[in-house]
Amino acid sequence: MGTGTSISWSDMWVPSPSVAARRDPERPRRILVVEDEESYREALQLGLTKEGFEVELAADGLQGLRSFTANPPDLVLLDLMLPGVSGIEVCRRMGELAPVPVIMVTALDAEGDVVLGFELGAADYVTKPYPLRELVARIQAVLRRVRPPDLPTLASRRSSLEPAFEMVQAGPVAVDFARREVTCQGRLVHLSRREFDLLALLLSPPGQVRTRDELIDRLWSGLDLADTRTLDTHIRRLRVKLEQDPADPQYLVTVRGVGFRFDAEGRSRLASARL
Repeated sequence: MGTGTSISWSDMWVPSPSVAARRDPERPRRILVVEDEESYREALQLGLTKEGFEVELAADGLQGLRSFTANPPDLVLLDLMLPGVSGIEVCRRMGELAPVPVIMVTALDAEGDVVLGFELGAADYVTKPYPLRELVARIQAVLRRVRPPDLPTLASRRSSLEPAFEMVQAGPVAVDFARREVTCQGRLVHLSRREFDLLALLLSPPGQVRTRDELIDRLWSGLDLADTRTLDTHIRRLRVKLEQDPADPQYLVTVRGVGFRFDAEGRSRLASARL
């Protein structure tokens, strides 16, 4: 992982949502490849161009961010091990700018970075070395999952995860969806973007059972994870932040063999299961 580099946003033009969302449906889908290894960049440009994609290259994270802000692509292929600005930081900044899917490229032993990348909204990941055919299949799968690129916005994507009202009170937890703020027993609780979206689904409405498959599909763009450890990790983190006794949760409870639900009245202590 490269060391962090301070980014001056005065050096970049941040596109408005209308510019970021505007696409010509007749042109090839454009892929931004952020990769510091020249051999990979050249091979990807050649291979992806032959597959009918338009390819733009960036040799480091800062160059990738500048290309992204100047003209957001349809998809980003992002190496995590970048000099200067790390791939994780690049992924985070891109997620703040426009709802463009990101496929991370990582080493086999970078599991922590992969989990963090998913928390930041990455759609998929591949490990080096990778066959071009597999990479193309993953790119096509991600592009099929995302909405047609004419009018996607951050606001519209959030609306599919959040209830059609601005405030929810469920037991000790209060959620302000307009501000994306959560309080528990009157105390402000910091949640990551993915934790907030998970809580939003469980409160839509409170008490409704959400299956594991549904939560993974809604929160990770239908990615077929090898197991549900990522989801379980997020559930544990929410319990630590919201439950008086995370090991014996009263509100965010497990429905055995199915999934999870948020019990607003806290009546499921005996039925809850430890993760």
